Amino acid sequence: MLKAVELFAGAGGLGMGIALAGFEALAVVEWDRWACDTIRENGQRGYPLVKGWPLFAGDVRSFDLGTLPVGIDLVAGGPPCQPFSMGGKHRAHDDDRDMFPTMVDVVRRLQPRAFIVENVKGLTRPTFANYFQYILLQFEFPEVARKRDEEWADHLKRLQRQKTSGRRTGLSYNVVATLANAANFGVPQRRERVFIVGFREDQDVKWSFPKETHSADALMVDQWVTQDYWERHRIGRKARPPMPPSLAGRIEEQRQLNLRANVVRAPWVTVRDAIQGLPDPERLRGEARYHNHRYQSGARSYPGHTGSPLDLPAKTLKSGVHGVPGGENMMVRDDGTVRYFTAREAARLQTFPDGYVFHGAWSEIMRQLGNAVPVALARIVAASVAEKLLQADMLRQVRAAGRA
Repeated sequence: MLKAVELFAGAGGLGMGIALAGFEALAVVEWDRWACDTIRENGQRGYPLVKGWPLFAGDVRSFDLGTLPVGIDLVAGGPPCQPFSMGGKHRAHDDDRDMFPTMVDVVRRLQPRAFIVENVKGLTRPTFANYFQYILLQFEFPEVARKRDEEWADHLKRLQRQKTSGRRTGLSYNVVATLANAANFGVPQRRERVFIVGFREDQDVKWSFPKETHSADALMVDQWVTQDYWERHRIGRKARPPMPPSLAGRIEEQRQLNLRANVVRAPWVTVRDAIQGLPDPERLRGEARYHNHRYQSGARSYPGHTGSPLDLPAKTLKSGVHGVPGGENMMVRDDGTVRYFTAREAARLQTFPDGYVFHGAWSEIMRQLGNAVPVALARIVAASVAEKLLQADMLRQVRAAGRA
């Protein structure tokens, strides 16, 4: 079985996706005590994907990497995103929470065959362009380490010279960075995240980011051309929302082109799709049939804070709660009123299974979920990496047999 170590594990979304892709965790590192409690308690309950996880509850920089084998198959992690978040102070390399140097150091010391790093879309914004290039070059040439008291901009110049020299001596990686929208991979949430994936040079791997499987156009056809979407949800014509005016012209074009036969991707998964089968939390009266599914009062709509419509993928869940701009942690009900997502509904939007229980109060759980990687997207990316590593193993075996 392929072996992995996960850093900055959070509540376990990335790690669970990696486990589903066939990797065995040799170490799972997370410092936040609430997230650690979530992982630990699910493991103690015997939840399959996290049972037996070797959890280290502490700072990544305090973890003894000497307990792990050099050349491990995979290192993965989502370094804290606040330095690059659209909602943060955008301090990047000047932010003490920037853990990219630590992630690079782990790659340098463990020399994994591959790595997966996930972070926020804000990392790609123009003001961070040079630092983003700096991050990618550090992963490409981890042995070209930053010198003591060297400014990062000077280190960047050395890395650029290494890149343009064409020399691939020592430890180096082929690195690909991709901005992916989770909704295009079947996640019921328009969540854009950067994935940085690297393969060690000696693996001779040719890899590209997985193909998108879902689309907005397919949802438009499903709702407004075939109207199968409404029938699946048993929503009669009178109860259906009006077609958005912006779609009217496009719908007629799709009818003329008979796009139903030409749409090759599946429809985006909507909020309504995701929460189907969950009872209304306001009517549960303390019923505990579903974990973490409790009504939270206090939601209100105002300009710029309008919540997620039921018939589209949700807005990006955020780690804040009441003060989150845009109302990302609220839904808009059929009657136009809003309410907060329950923790279980938010977990479904992040594609966590219903059997996975989150530890803490609602606000704390929403923070864990807002910071998480969707399990389904993590599995897709990790499975594509696993496939290439296994192919590399088979190729080496064939070559060895030919030399024997």
